[in-house]
Amino acid sequence: MVFSSIIFLLFFLPVFLAAYYVVPRKARNYVVLLFSIVFFAWGAPDFLPFLLGSCLVNFYLVQFLDRTQQKRIKRLVVGLSIAINLGLLFYFKYANFFLENVSFLRELFGSPALSWERIILPIGISFFTFQSITYSVDVYRSAHQPLKNPFDYILYIIMFPQLLAGPIIRFEFIANQIRQREDTWKNILYGFYRFILGLSKKVLIADVLALEVDRILGLNLPGLDTASAWIAILAYTFQLYFDFSGYSDMAIGLGKMIGFKFPENFNNPYISGSVTEFWRRWHITFSNFMRHYLYYPLGGNRVNTQRRLYFNLWLVFLVSGLWHGASWNFVLYGAFHGFFMVLERLFLSKIYARIGKFIPIAFTFLVIVLSRVFFRIEALPDAMGFMKVLFSFRMHPGMMPVNPHFYAILIVAVIFSFITLSRFGLRLQTFFYDREYSHNEHTAMTWLYAILLILSIASLTGQGFSPFIYFRF
Repeated sequence: MVFSSIIFLLFFLPVFLAAYYVVPRKARNYVVLLFSIVFFAWGAPDFLPFLLGSCLVNFYLVQFLDRTQQKRIKRLVVGLSIAINLGLLFYFKYANFFLENVSFLRELFGSPALSWERIILPIGISFFTFQSITYSVDVYRSAHQPLKNPFDYILYIIMFPQLLAGPIIRFEFIANQIRQREDTWKNILYGFYRFILGLSKKVLIADVLALEVDRILGLNLPGLDTASAWIAILAYTFQLYFDFSGYSDMAIGLGKMIGFKFPENFNNPYISGSVTEFWRRWHITFSNFMRHYLYYPLGGNRVNTQRRLYFNLWLVFLVSGLWHGASWNFVLYGAFHGFFMVLERLFLSKIYARIGKFIPIAFTFLVIVLSRVFFRIEALPDAMGFMKVLFSFRMHPGMMPVNPHFYAILIVAVIFSFITLSRFGLRLQTFFYDREYSHNEHTAMTWLYAILLILSIASLTGQGFSPFIYFRF
């Protein structure tokens, strides 16, 4: 089940909200937990016992960690908790990748290839693994007391609004909200606005772009002309943004409807003037996780040599790339970003400071677009071949997309991705995201979002299943 589906919009969500607000306040967490279990089991019932079992193991390990007074024991227990969570992630997400490479090496040296039954990846495992780690580490660091009720802990891990694709919510950020939060009609209304905004970004923009992207990239890649290749990768760059930021908006809106305040996950990433700034604006909760739980423990910026600093940056981005997928193209994707992060530390940032605002933004956007080649095309030879096509300047008349709806939506995507470079765009963003509306404004916004909801539902009835891109991570 996904948020952008008829069954969720017209059945699951209305029933959930009705049940949530009918029961007494003390029982509402159990309603969220029950519906979260149903939501997860709808798509992956076989993995539900594994998910609940891993939650209980981690909960009681951290309970023991909190009770013991010996630092050595605490370190051993938090290490065991992290090892169990990462071990499960490595097994489900990377075992196939490891065995594929071992099999390739065996064949290279004349031995027979390995054969094995491929391991299926549970949906959302990366996100609930990271949240399990933040719980263990935050309690170990005394950032917050552990939860006393295992049901509250399971709720924190598998709460359906953010279970499958984030935002990644650090335990200390949300711990107090689990037991005490404001369930108000104001939150419901603003949550509805934010949810529909995200749904519209996904269905009316990202899904339209996806049709043409899939069509072009489904052709013979080496035979593409340069213009079609650029249109495809540009459209995919905007598709990915509106798809993932749309999901984050929907998750934040759903959380707000039941009193939770989830952290923001995007902040106009394509207006960034450097790759460093881009990662402060793109998938913010993931960047914060990598910073607090990997980069800082490695020493961060507080190291003795520049060489060690660059090593830390490279390692973090190699891990970040591999987190996105178990294949070499994602490793290259991470290395590509890490390479430019190091260059910015060496000299690029000084050059950016001298040439104004817009050239660094344009160059950074070009770097991000090129990196999307490795994100979208998983076969490394195909990705390298596609990169060659981008700069071959080969034209084939008649291959270009001719769908006017696609071009119109692409223009809309470009405008809304860069609109906050203007003062008008900043005011517009404030109005839709941060404004406290008057009565008349509420009336107008309710009508606007009702129309967007109707358009989104109408669009969904005419297309097939369209999952969010980040669900596979």
